[in-house]
Amino acid sequence: MRRALAIAAVVILPLVNTPVAHAAAPDDRQRAFSAAAEEFQVPESVLLGVSYLESRWDAHAGRPSNDAGFGPMHLTDAAAYTGTNHHAEGAEDPRGDDSRPMPAPTGTPAPVEIPASLRTMEKAAQLTGESHDELRTDPAANIRGGAALLADYQKALGAPLSDDPGQWYGAVARYSGAAESEAAKFFADEVFATIKSGEERVTDDGQRVRLAPVPRLSAVATWLEKLGLRPPRRDGVECPRTISCEWIPAAYEELPPDDYGNHDLANRPTGQKIDYIVIHDMEGYFGPSIGLVQDATYGASWHYSLRSTDGHIAQHIKTKDVGWHAGNWYVNAKSIGLEHEGFLAEGGTWYTEAMYRTSAKLVRYLALRHGVPLDRAHIIGHDNVPGTLPTTVRGMHEDPGPFWDWAHYFTLLGAPLHPLGGPKAGSVMIRPDFATNKPHFYGCDRANPEADCPPLSAGTVWLRTAPREDAPLVKDIGKHPTGESLYSVYDHSARASTGQRYAVAERQGDWTAIWYLGQKSWFHNPATARTAIPSAGLVVTPRPGLATVPVYGRAYPEQEAYPEGIPYQAVTPLQYTFSAGEKYTLAGPAAAEYYRAVTFDPAGHKVVRGTTRYLQIQFGHRVMFVKADDVRVSFAW
Repeated sequence: MRRALAIAAVVILPLVNTPVAHAAAPDDRQRAFSAAAEEFQVPESVLLGVSYLESRWDAHAGRPSNDAGFGPMHLTDAAAYTGTNHHAEGAEDPRGDDSRPMPAPTGTPAPVEIPASLRTMEKAAQLTGESHDELRTDPAANIRGGAALLADYQKALGAPLSDDPGQWYGAVARYSGAAESEAAKFFADEVFATIKSGEERVTDDGQRVRLAPVPRLSAVATWLEKLGLRPPRRDGVECPRTISCEWIPAAYEELPPDDYGNHDLANRPTGQKIDYIVIHDMEGYFGPSIGLVQDATYGASWHYSLRSTDGHIAQHIKTKDVGWHAGNWYVNAKSIGLEHEGFLAEGGTWYTEAMYRTSAKLVRYLALRHGVPLDRAHIIGHDNVPGTLPTTVRGMHEDPGPFWDWAHYFTLLGAPLHPLGGPKAGSVMIRPDFATNKPHFYGCDRANPEADCPPLSAGTVWLRTAPREDAPLVKDIGKHPTGESLYSVYDHSARASTGQRYAVAERQGDWTAIWYLGQKSWFHNPATARTAIPSAGLVVTPRPGLATVPVYGRAYPEQEAYPEGIPYQAVTPLQYTFSAGEKYTLAGPAAAEYYRAVTFDPAGHKVVRGTTRYLQIQFGHRVMFVKADDVRVSFAW
């Protein structure tokens, strides 16, 4: 993902380490919830439940979320509300089809009025007398602000300041900031489900917080009706009924003299199987990004947009149709694209629990419906999509980046990332502890792009040329043909990410080497704090007699498969190869297909299928493909 030009609200806020006056006792956060609940006459379980769904009780050292929310209560402080979408940045063609090359999308979203959901800090300051700075950086002040807001919402509804948590259903729904009745209901239902089951965890700053279960909790749902929220336009949306989802269609129209936008009609899965779900972040805000996908002249589109504050979802394209989102036509034709409100790094460092939860419910629903495996070879980030040709590798996008919590996400998907095999397994899965893993990055501050980022939880490890901390990073000849890999938050060249599986090349003490982009690449993996877990499985290596094997960014058919009238799409290897002795984990077969769709009228669209057998492998940070006849498959002992 390229650095966005968006001037976001949170960009103007300092992304620096917040001074800490004293070391907090491990139960200070719990006491702050108790004190605020008593002061504002809010049931403590309600306050804890709302905070858990917003931030999982984390303080994030005073840094903003991806939609300018601060602290355990996610008080929002958006002084400006503007932005674009990351598809407008850099050289990537979102469609990624040589037969219909398109320039990078252009477009500036119209100004959008700042919604009340992004201004809750103003009201919290009025109600508590706390300054904005205190509400941003002091967790106890932030919790007071959230409690004051809940009490204010309860009074505005005419509801009692009751000890019964069930009476607070309407106030909790309003806290979501949603304008749609289903979104508010989803948020309240998730909060109340959390209260019923209880939760306990240690926060990002070492605070142990517990919400005791309230198993007989019964919500008084009639308070929701008094909020007067609008029903969403469903129009046959493809979402589970338990989440908030509405239909806001992407533009599809002819453009003179002989063009159209901004997606392609298809008949999936009858025409082609859907094999991937691609996770993006918008590098912008929900409202402006929705405006862009509704513009036929904007050369990018995606299936779903997800809002950060409450997890609300807008569907734009039916899953049977093909969006222009991944920068690789082979992947586009076989994937569903989800755009999440937020920023890889600029102006924000964390995603809300509400958005993680709705995203996971939607992805699980889609994956089960289309037979997409719940693993990191098929539930992929935009940053895992390969370039199509050697010339496109460098410009591919980097989102959602290192701060997306893949381990937590897969737990929510119901497919937690567990070890498989013993300590000397021949392959491993990258799995650092997200809360404590804080690798060095620079580039989080738009105003000072060369400055070091503050310590941020991340799900990635750096890969080095030797088993020591001062060894250089491994090189990526596609990303940096003549230069070194960077510690930039926008450069994945020498990083492996949570859930990705790699073949082990060697072990030395606290270091493990994996095969990565044709190199032996080392990462720190001490026994006291493992950053990878065993993950036995199949691997590929060059078949006997081959010194090297080419890799590909798409699995296109052989020339003989193309019927008359459909131009042959060359099967061009990328600039990478791997050699005899190297091994790469196998994700499974990849169909040799090309979807020919270059006209507004879908009558002429056709799927070309070949007989060449391809396999998908984890070659670097991105997935890639090899021809089955070039490799031998074996078990990674």
